[in-house]
Amino acid sequence: MATVNFSVPEAVKKRFNKVFAHQNKSQVIAELMVQAIEEHERQQQRAHAIDALLKLRSKQKAISTKTVRIIRNQERS
Repeated sequence: MATVNFSVPEAVKKRFNKVFAHQNKSQVIAELMVQAIEEHERQQQRAHAIDALLKLRSKQKAISTKTVRIIRNQERS
């Protein structure tokens, strides 16, 4: 297992120690790090998906509001 040192504000350290007083703090930090990594990866996946959708959209031919209205009415019937 690796050792990691971080500098945090004293107020954060005190609150962390109070909230997690009866838990393995190394495990809590490791779990928070995993959550941060997974969230970062999800954000990157969303960004790539958005970019892909925007790229597809830029290739689509625009249709008029009138055409959209006609298609909607046809689909509702």
